[in-house]
Amino acid sequence: MDRTEAGRKHICKAEEMEDNEEKKDINSSNSDRVTLKKEIGLLSACAIIIGNIIGSGIFISPKGVLEHAGSVGLSLIVWVCGGGICALGSMCYAELGVTIPKSGGDYSYVTEIFGGLVGFLLLWSAVLIMYPTTLAVIALTFSNYVLQPAFQNCLPPYIATRLLATICILFLTWVNCSSVRWATRIQDVFTVGKLLALALIIVVGLVQICRGHYDALRPSVAFEFSQDPSVGQIALAFLQASFAYSGWNFLNYVTEEVVEPRKNLPRAIYISIPLVTLVYAMTNIAYFSSMTPQELLASNAVAVTFGEKLLGMFSWVMPISVALSTFGGINGYLFTSSRLCFSGAREGHLPYLLAMIHLKNCTPIPALLVCCIATIFILCIGETHNLINYVSFINYLSYGVTIAGLLYLRKKRPNLARPIKVNRLIPVTYLIFWAVLLGFSLYSEPVVCGLGMVIMLTGVPVYFVGVQWKNKPKWIYRLVERVTYMGQKVCYVVFPQGDPSETEPLTASKATD
Repeated sequence: MDRTEAGRKHICKAEEMEDNEEKKDINSSNSDRVTLKKEIGLLSACAIIIGNIIGSGIFISPKGVLEHAGSVGLSLIVWVCGGGICALGSMCYAELGVTIPKSGGDYSYVTEIFGGLVGFLLLWSAVLIMYPTTLAVIALTFSNYVLQPAFQNCLPPYIATRLLATICILFLTWVNCSSVRWATRIQDVFTVGKLLALALIIVVGLVQICRGHYDALRPSVAFEFSQDPSVGQIALAFLQASFAYSGWNFLNYVTEEVVEPRKNLPRAIYISIPLVTLVYAMTNIAYFSSMTPQELLASNAVAVTFGEKLLGMFSWVMPISVALSTFGGINGYLFTSSRLCFSGAREGHLPYLLAMIHLKNCTPIPALLVCCIATIFILCIGETHNLINYVSFINYLSYGVTIAGLLYLRKKRPNLARPIKVNRLIPVTYLIFWAVLLGFSLYSEPVVCGLGMVIMLTGVPVYFVGVQWKNKPKWIYRLVERVTYMGQKVCYVVFPQGDPSETEPLTASKATD
């Protein structure tokens, strides 16, 4: 896991295939550079952002947001403000994405700005719990909604939901291993599908409003609080909403696969975030046009309850629509989170095998398999829905550290080439909101937030043993060499060749800063 000469030897040996035919394939590929393919245009970039944001959150989080906000009116304000905060953060990420044009998102930026330890802690928490848990939640939502029509009067069996969720994750892992194009096409199609599903909810809700069914939305009723509002509870409502908005920064994880990233990255962000915010706000208004706050709080499947009340014999459309939405969300999370593992391995913070791609398909198969296995493990160890606050806390922590890094980078290296430079007020406003949210979250849920901090800090000894320790015993290198060699043969993977043109602004300015 370190970059010493001894650590490199096992990589060189592992890249030599046993069969002459395999050697011939690799030698012939030298003329055709083995690298991550640039197949993500503006449409696919928007689909990645929208597809990752709109997963299970809009069908799970309305209940949690309303519960903590205490009123319909305040919950709607939380949804709109949550989108506004994401817009501020996404503008900061647009600057970072074109200034440090590397895949890996938060991790790559934090590592570049603050150094290896801080980057590794972010990587550690993301790979260990954050993304596997989020994937598990989305997969369970998918299986619950698919099975709902067969178990109308009771909850689907525990084993059935886990089995279907596992099958879905395994299938999409195979798709992502087989072709980047297949994965992006699935993302495009299912993003359109989930927008159509939400459009159906919005249209039906607007019809209800036009018929006069909007009692819960009247200002006099909407701000009747079921509990005394507190800043701590509002902070928890924002954390619940942030789970539904999580994924707004995921295009930054695949920067090196975006066509003309300096143009398409910011364009996709500026198009997608306002669209999702509008859709989320209108969807919640539609929910409240046909459901009382008490009915929404009592429902474990908000969209299904909505469909049963308004769609009659066509109520089956809602569970299928939600299943399609979450299916696309799983695909998007697998696609992007695997690139985080890939980037971490490339920096030497994870085993080098995870930084290799398939010789012909140019997909990071080892990284995808790690994400798949970690998610299935989380599925098997128990219920995951209670971890939404916990995952949201880690998400927000990483966002704040990354955006603070933007301000620090401006001060540390003012001459760095920046194709986009946002107004300083934008990151400062985001960080003020971030500090208030995390502070009151720690006050309201000290155990949940404290456990998040503890898991992140467990990465400190791992970093010093795995990365900083330069003189490991030779048997460790031999073991890693053997595992890497076997992994390369099984997955048929090699190290990708970088494209220097993609990092020219960054490296060129290093000499002058």
